[in-house]
Amino acid sequence: MKTKAVRIYGVDDLRLDEFELPAIKEDEILARVVSDSICMSSHKLAMQGNAHKRVRADLKETPIIIGHEFCGELVEVGSKWKNKFKEGQKFAIQPALNYQGTLWAPGYSYQHIGGDATYVIIPNEVMEMDCLLEYNANNFFMGSLAEPISCVVGAFHAQYHTKNGSYVHEMGIVEGGSLALLAGVGPMGLGAIDYAIHCDRKPGFMVVTDIDENRLQRAASIFTVEEAAKNGVKLVYVNTKDLADPVAYLKELNGGKLYDDVFVFAPVAPVVEMADSLLGNDGCMNFFAGPTNTEFSAKLNFYNVHYESHHLVGTSGGNTDDLKESLKMMAENKLNPVALVTHVGGLNAVAETTINLDKIPGGKKLIYTNKKLDLVAINDFEEKGKTDPFYAKLHEIIEKNNMLWCKEAEDYLLAHAPEI
Repeated sequence: MKTKAVRIYGVDDLRLDEFELPAIKEDEILARVVSDSICMSSHKLAMQGNAHKRVRADLKETPIIIGHEFCGELVEVGSKWKNKFKEGQKFAIQPALNYQGTLWAPGYSYQHIGGDATYVIIPNEVMEMDCLLEYNANNFFMGSLAEPISCVVGAFHAQYHTKNGSYVHEMGIVEGGSLALLAGVGPMGLGAIDYAIHCDRKPGFMVVTDIDENRLQRAASIFTVEEAAKNGVKLVYVNTKDLADPVAYLKELNGGKLYDDVFVFAPVAPVVEMADSLLGNDGCMNFFAGPTNTEFSAKLNFYNVHYESHHLVGTSGGNTDDLKESLKMMAENKLNPVALVTHVGGLNAVAETTINLDKIPGGKKLIYTNKKLDLVAINDFEEKGKTDPFYAKLHEIIEKNNMLWCKEAEDYLLAHAPEI
């Protein structure tokens, strides 16, 4: 079977290719990809090429399919897996396989599987590691958001605290405690707000900061203080741009106290240092943002590490349990990560978008891999619709949904967008 896929051959060398997939083996599965969301990690792969830790062989000789936040349908199941999976079943993927101690992952390491393709072959190790997951929602795009949301879930689980005289790490944020999300209204910050409000282990008080007023207002319109209050969380949004002393102001908001948990969503030294200054006794800072600069550093107060028991953690991705939790919460309508999506496009837009991802504003770029569409911001549908009835209809649909992507928009796109 032929597939079309975006493959990487070297640094910033991404190509949309058409090639023949081999027949599947008895321990493999053929699948059709429907949606993939482009991750900053793929941008980093494009920047690094062969130097990336997950690349297995020379990319010039063995180009690999990029993309790892994907969802689709199973087409043909090898005999080994017929008792567990069925043709036509929807699926999501946990790309962090942890297979035999390797860093191999779909989207980084394989010639025949990655999210930015029309058809892929899922290798045996994905099933062996229980990383091919059944997806039961009535849409595809949520399945492409489950992996990034699992990174948020994993970060919350990675937080830890201790008690005086005990060396036991109590995992998770402080239940009913104070939580600060700094630079927290980007795509992953939005996911963290959603999770913090709706998970089982909630903070009592949460402050979300940024220096972009438009992004703060958008976040506040999606995850309202009223919705947070209904779930037992006092939520405050703060623009720290013009504050003379943001640490003092954020401390005042918390009743004059420092914070139990602080997350950093931007690899910016002053933000890291502000987070350090906000930590209270036994406080835990999560450096969530992944820097591209291998020399990135910031000052930390090691007096407080010693005497105030400050903790520092960093997570890069979630595990399979985190992804399962994400899928379960979505199925139960406890999580609605659609707010992450700000742009929609087709497979033809992947290469340029991935290379330039750090320069394109907004949140998640959602790709429908069997379609040929330029990457267009949801907020630009109305303008595009003045000359293109396809976008006029999409704007009509999303305008009814608080300018958010939705199943009706996806159904219309899948029915009317041109094939790649």
